[in-house]
Amino acid sequence: MSSTLERTFAILEYLSGLPDGATLIAIADDLQVPRSACHRLLAEMVRCGYLRQLRSYGDYALTTKLAALGLSYLSKSGIVDIAQPLIDGVAHASGELVRLAIVDGERLTFVAKAQGARFGLRYDPDMGLDVRLSCSAGGHAWLMTLSHERVAEIVMKQGFGTPQNFGPKAPTTLKALMKLLQADRKRGFSIISEMYSPGMSAMAAPVQRAGEAAIGVITIAGPLIRLTEQRMLELAPRLLAAAAELAMTSSTSALFSRNPQA
Repeated sequence: MSSTLERTFAILEYLSGLPDGATLIAIADDLQVPRSACHRLLAEMVRCGYLRQLRSYGDYALTTKLAALGLSYLSKSGIVDIAQPLIDGVAHASGELVRLAIVDGERLTFVAKAQGARFGLRYDPDMGLDVRLSCSAGGHAWLMTLSHERVAEIVMKQGFGTPQNFGPKAPTTLKALMKLLQADRKRGFSIISEMYSPGMSAMAAPVQRAGEAAIGVITIAGPLIRLTEQRMLELAPRLLAAAAELAMTSSTSALFSRNPQA
């Protein structure tokens, strides 16, 4: 049986994907928590200011308190101040969405972005989400800096997901993923096409100090019709230069100065 703390975090993570909220019954049933216990947890989180009840006996939704904590943490870490000018420059050069994701244990999470697309189709998924490693450019850019054994351990723990979680060309076995990572290592950065979602392509470079695993990744993502393989190869020097510069300055951030694999 899961603990009260595990159930609390499960509810917060569940509601993070539902900005319009969810009913007590939906939360309890989807998370397989007894309704009476779920009601007690929800009431306590409302009391503490992390949830609000949208209607009497109705839907529960997150407040901004949790987001404010995260933003405060990131602002004090110095990471955004360091990275934002760099990703702004790459976004301007590429005309596409550029994002920074940081490694935290066995997770890779987007924390900053810059939108370079000024017209036409703009690709701009939600921030703050953990990256699905097996089918994303960011995930591949991090995994390519790890040993085969560590890749297998992390990916199998997260899983490949189900077809609705990835695009039509995503690898669904370790063997297929390892083949892609081998090509990424030779190239020095990752490239994906319709692996994360249909019609979309992306590339990513690891933020990596010499002899260490990546501490983060910088990604460029956009529609395949614009962000072709040839275009990604043209953008590679700019992307790699930004990742290298961020790696050099990362020691000034308390978040980056910690060992991400510890």
